[in-house]
Amino acid sequence: MKKSMSMICALVTTFIWGTAFIAQDTGMDNIGPLTFNGARFVVGFFTILPIAILFEKKKIVKEINKNKSYFIKLLIIMGFSLFLGTSLQQAALQYTNVANAAFFTVFYVPLVPILLFFIYSKKVHWSIWPSIALCVYGVYLLSNFSNSEIMLGDALVILCSLFWALHIIFAGKFMEEFDIPIFYAAIQAVLVASLSILFAYLFEEINFSNILLESTSIIYAGVLSGGIAFTLQMFAQKNIEEAPAAIIYSLEGVFAVIAAWLILNQVLQIENIIGCFLILLAVIFSQIAPMLKKNQL
Repeated sequence: MKKSMSMICALVTTFIWGTAFIAQDTGMDNIGPLTFNGARFVVGFFTILPIAILFEKKKIVKEINKNKSYFIKLLIIMGFSLFLGTSLQQAALQYTNVANAAFFTVFYVPLVPILLFFIYSKKVHWSIWPSIALCVYGVYLLSNFSNSEIMLGDALVILCSLFWALHIIFAGKFMEEFDIPIFYAAIQAVLVASLSILFAYLFEEINFSNILLESTSIIYAGVLSGGIAFTLQMFAQKNIEEAPAAIIYSLEGVFAVIAAWLILNQVLQIENIIGCFLILLAVIFSQIAPMLKKNQL
């Protein structure tokens, strides 16, 4: 039952991330990527802080005091990873198209088990590797990457996938130790917002009237993606290991394409549909294969 709830949380998280791609892309018509990032995480912070106080107020201090130094360490690692991952992804959308961004972002799927092995010497179930192959090829078909021009932003997206992978890994480690996912998502959001605003002040021109022009995209990406989705991610990784979780998150490409089809009237080709099917198959296989082995035992 707990794993089923975590699966639901992971799928809802992925759906929000996928549909937020459109808001992230259209939200930079009048402001820079760092300004957009700072604004959406401020909105995310104020969205989930009241929820954290309502449900976790009595155990926040107790949970942090269990291992305060480890809590701060994870906050720094995850905060900076999320800041760099989201900032690079946001900046990349200025130089590359959504198709290329969708393809290269999925590089975090193979990176998660590789980094797990090098950081923690942790081996993953054999089913992860064919699932990764299916997933990457599925996103290749989904994104029409074969018909896309290689652009400057692709390097930024590849780099951002490294920080997404680190964030997924340490989110799993956090949930192994602490039980305040909503409060953690709130302070993580304010840390990312602070870093984004600081660098926006240094490298961009912050104009509040321009920020208001992008309020719809900022509110959508802030409330749902910057707030609710990153909170649900913490709940999801309480009962799902990091490598299978990364494969589930790769479904964001599927949701992004469906959203573009419904909202932007982009046409789905047969290879896009096959790509969606292959990613879905990779997710199902990565979850069922380890369970079959346990049942045989």
